[in-house]
Amino acid sequence: MNWIMPAETAPQDRVWMAFPVEGYTLGDDPESAEEARRAWATVANTTVEFEPVTMVVDPSARAHATRLLSSEVDVVEAPLDDFWMRDFGPTFVLGENGLAAVDWTFNAWGMAAGAVWAKDAEIARFVAAQADVPVISSVMVNEGGGIHVDGEGTVLVTETVQLDPHRNPFADKARVEAELARTIGATHVIWLPRGLERDYSNAGTRGHVDILATIPSPGTLLVHQQRDPSHPDFEITKMLKEFLATTHDAKGRSWDIIDLPAPSVLKDDDGFVDYSYVNHLVVNGGVIACGFRDEAADAEARDILATAYPGRRVVTVDAVPIFSRGGGIHCITQQQPSVPT
Repeated sequence: MNWIMPAETAPQDRVWMAFPVEGYTLGDDPESAEEARRAWATVANTTVEFEPVTMVVDPSARAHATRLLSSEVDVVEAPLDDFWMRDFGPTFVLGENGLAAVDWTFNAWGMAAGAVWAKDAEIARFVAAQADVPVISSVMVNEGGGIHVDGEGTVLVTETVQLDPHRNPFADKARVEAELARTIGATHVIWLPRGLERDYSNAGTRGHVDILATIPSPGTLLVHQQRDPSHPDFEITKMLKEFLATTHDAKGRSWDIIDLPAPSVLKDDDGFVDYSYVNHLVVNGGVIACGFRDEAADAEARDILATAYPGRRVVTVDAVPIFSRGGGIHCITQQQPSVPT
């Protein structure tokens, strides 16, 4: 069977999410925990205006989910350790007989400090069962935030993710590329050399591509740009853009690269931030964009996204509480593509 992961702009049946549960990333006090719950609920309640949303909820969090989620959001229960559906959930692919779900091996971003993941590692199969689709098992440790595709065979990955010795100690590029070809139909793999600076902290993913670059349409890249020279990502994003300019997609096209500038805020209590508008969710007829409490920068990002995704309504949702816990809107969501008729 030949499988292909569709572009995120392809028609979707629904978006999957996981509701915050008590644990090491939720928050140290009731106020912080409530901030997280409201942030996740706001993303779900905004997304459901465009297409169906199913929220996986740990039984212990059912009351909070009922209180905060729109009645339009579907709720299913399953045990959870954490709430990053993009990473531990399935990656949906299409084949001759319809939809299937890739179940990557999940070990919490290369066994991140303090992480637990036994429950989360079962969620991809749980979601596949809920969606009533077959599972494609993979022994490769990978996360949905570590790949971006164009639906035509191109995939963006990062050397420090798929080749991470804490993820895949015996992997090399050839083995990773063969597995990406088998599971998501990748015929052309672009290896970014690294990720953003903050992503190498204890709470980071060691280089997820979904805060670096995405493919809004064939032959086009949206690339994170840090404009302030005092931020370490200034040199990193400059280097990554120069690198991407030397690459091409699966059809041999050079990229039209569009800068997506970072907001003006540079630091939080833990140091330099990795706030990125690249980490948005594309839905049917819309884009759910990250907001960073920076009115001018948020508006600039909306304009760029509206141009990159013509015909879609761009809606900004406050993503600061999500980024403070290690990710963004793309990280907490996973789209289920429609089967073409």
